[in-house]
Amino acid sequence: MAASFYSLLLVIVFAGAGAGAAFPAQHRHRVATHNYKDALTKSLIFFEGQRSGKLPSNQRITWRKNSGLSDGAAMKVDLVGGYYDAGDNIKFGFPMAFTTTMLSWSVLEFGGLMKSELGNAKDAVRWATDYLLKATAQPDAIYVQVGDATKDHACWERPEDMDTPRTVLKIDRNTPGTEVAAETAAALASASLVFRKSDRAYSKILLKRAIRVFEFADKYRGSYSNGLKKFVCPYYCSYSGYEDELLWGAAWLHKATRSPKYLNYIQTNGQSLGGGETDNTFGWDNKHAGARILLSKAFLVQKLQSLHDYKGHADNFICSLIPGAPFSQSEYTPGGLLFKMDDSNMQYVTSASFLLVTYAKYLTQAKKVVNCGGSIVTPKRLRSIAKKQVDYLLGDNPLKMSYMVGYGPRYPRRIHHRGSSLPSISAHPAKITCGSGFSIMHSEIPNPNILIGAVVGGPDEKDHFPDERSDYFQSEPATYINAPLVGALSYLAHSFGQI
Repeated sequence: MAASFYSLLLVIVFAGAGAGAAFPAQHRHRVATHNYKDALTKSLIFFEGQRSGKLPSNQRITWRKNSGLSDGAAMKVDLVGGYYDAGDNIKFGFPMAFTTTMLSWSVLEFGGLMKSELGNAKDAVRWATDYLLKATAQPDAIYVQVGDATKDHACWERPEDMDTPRTVLKIDRNTPGTEVAAETAAALASASLVFRKSDRAYSKILLKRAIRVFEFADKYRGSYSNGLKKFVCPYYCSYSGYEDELLWGAAWLHKATRSPKYLNYIQTNGQSLGGGETDNTFGWDNKHAGARILLSKAFLVQKLQSLHDYKGHADNFICSLIPGAPFSQSEYTPGGLLFKMDDSNMQYVTSASFLLVTYAKYLTQAKKVVNCGGSIVTPKRLRSIAKKQVDYLLGDNPLKMSYMVGYGPRYPRRIHHRGSSLPSISAHPAKITCGSGFSIMHSEIPNPNILIGAVVGGPDEKDHFPDERSDYFQSEPATYINAPLVGALSYLAHSFGQI
């Protein structure tokens, strides 16, 4: 997995403010150096390459075929579907849920700008939520993983061929997993807003399930990294604890239900759950920064005075990203890329870029700015920083390398991805066994199957990128790298008049 081998309306209600006040005319129809619309299209196609289960007739990445059709059978449940997280054949519920939440948030904030891509974005959300509904079908239990990562990683085989154990893991009252449960609640709640207008019945199912799952997460507290440690660590260990997911989950349920119950929960527990902490990394493990930005909207846009403090908390996170600003805590490569860690750094680039353009939207609607220790930072500056990060990702960097597969003339050719690197079923119908694929994995042959739209972990702190398949830190794509990028690209494509 890319993330942490060793660590990691728009429901139409918001469209009026979103398309007008939040996206001022002076930001539109400038000359762009990149085709953001093309990148947006490809960023969504990528999710089709990560699908598990029975593929639909309109599948666009056609070298992928059906896989994992008996998933769940080990526990006599149906767990067919969902996404493989990265370049392997495991379904990890924790990062899948976060991917879903970020895809949903991208649609909620920028779906009104997506035009022809809105349907594809909603399809990407629904592929995940259909699976998450299966995983949460039983009260007080969530199925959080399919596959044994250690045994899966001992093989280099296509998902269509996999013969490693499809071990099923679950959390319940006796083996709690508050992080993954609360993140799943956030995913279901946010997705309920995505479908509130277009599929009201489905939206209600998602929200009802989100409410139940959050109650389970909060009532039976405990880290899933403890109870399921030998299976989830070191792959998706939770290092930040579960408090951030409880705050994040409550914030999404407040947004989805408008119930005083969740506002009271946030007001009562917000500080103990880390609402005011100064951690400045947002990703599949730590949700604090995202929760602060999301809750700031309730104050800035909905004028909910009781959440006033979250404007300050959100500002603190944003200030930590601003180069040269007081309280800046972020490092940048010589070429200008935000750099958080060696392992799959690009996930922090895309998540930060999303939060920058989203917070800029809220500030513009509220006619506010960011105050960084007396230094004023405007929404325009936030958008500019986000654009620079996305532009680097798309090729404005020392290597002139696009880190999105299939975008631009030069992009990674040897990504750490089993299905992409091995001959497709169509080209090689015979089974490729567990160990025989490693000869290809260790070779310098370019991947035969182009995983369009996949964004890899990216360059190191010196802007170097070797394009080696065995280097999962830098060459592995992941769903949670792409999910927030969908929102940022939607904003940029609209901003430059491309959609």
